[in-house]
Formats: sequence, C-alpha cells, structure tokens
Amino acid sequence: MAITKTENQNPIVPGHSRLVRLIAIVLLALIVLVGLTVLIIWLTIKPKKLVYYIDDASINNYNLTHHNHLNATYSFILRAHNPNKKVSVYYDKVDLSVLYDDEAVSRGTIDPFYQPKRNTTIFKLNNLASCDVALPEQTARDIKAERSSGRIEMIVKLRARIRFKVGVWKSRHYRLKVTCEPVLVHFSTSSKGFQSTKCDVDI
Repeated sequence: MAITKTENQNPIVPGHSRLVRLIAIVLLALIVLVGLTVLIIWLTIKPKKLVYYIDDASINNYNLTHHNHLNATYSFILRAHNPNKKVSVYYDKVDLSVLYDDEAVSRGTIDPFYQPKRNTTIFKLNNLASCDVALPEQTARDIKAERSSGRIEMIVKLRARIRFKVGVWKSRHYRLKVTCEPVLVHFSTSSKGFQSTKCDVDI
C-alpha cells in the first residue's frame, strides 16, 4: 500500500511573523517610553511627604466595668497637610483606628475626599467610640492607673488608598499609613495645654 505525503495546510507566512514581531517591539517601546516619561515627571516634581498632626484629643463618657468592658467616646482633631506645589491627592478610602497598648478600642472611617495642592484639611473626629469593648485584665488595670492622672496615652492610626494627581495625569493607587503616638488623650471636654502630636507617615 502506497503512503501519500500530505503538506501542511497552514504554512507560516514569513511576512506575517515579521509583522507580529514588529508590533510587539513597538508596543514594548511605547510602554518603556511612557514609563520613562512618568519617572522623569515624578523626579522633576520631587513630591514631598504628606504631613499629619493630632491637634487635640479628649475622652468622654468613660466607663470601665468590673468585667473590664470599656465604654467611651473620643474626640480628635486631625490635621492633614499637603505641602506640594504641583501634586494634589485623591483619598479614595480612609480607615481609622484608636488603640491602647496595641489593643484596638475603636474604629471608624473618613469619607473619600480630594486634597488640592498646598492645602491643609482639618478633620473633627467625634464619632469614634468604644461600645462594651472587652479588654485583657492587664490592659484594664493600666487604664485605671492612667485614669488617675487625668489623661491616657493612646495611638491613632489611619490607613488609606490614595492617588496622586499632576496636571491631568493620575497615579495608580498607593497605600498610605499614618501612625500618631503617643497621643495624650485628656479625660474631659477641655484639653487646654494639649501639645500637638506629629504623626509618622509611610507610603
């Protein structure tokens, strides 16, 4: 029985292969060019780090039960400063937490907002509260000991998803981490003599 050889029904066309390689090279060159352009713009602008302060802090409606359950409301004045002359910031999501001895006692959020260039935005945070928060026994003892001094050392943390804007260009999302400590929170509605706490900022 004779064996008949069959030819490939879909031969590779050399011209087609060269066209595909050319398109790939052009796309790669465009990606590199865009990346270099963004890097040059970024280095030219030299963005400065965002600045945060806690300018006031107080604790009200304080009650620590015999079973070490904490109830309280907190008031903070948070100052966010954008020192950049050419960079504005979009805050797309902002989460807040209040801690004592690394124990989270309250959580909250700030509505998304836009911060223009060379702008200072003040937030009066009055909706943070501890509602029947169970504390470890040692933490409860520490709070009781500090209560007698009229103030308590706490930590305020902010976590946000932000984007930078330069002209019409907007960056990808970055994670902003702000840690304010120690914040000396007064046990009263009056916190005269409060010293502003500068926060550590990391992006």
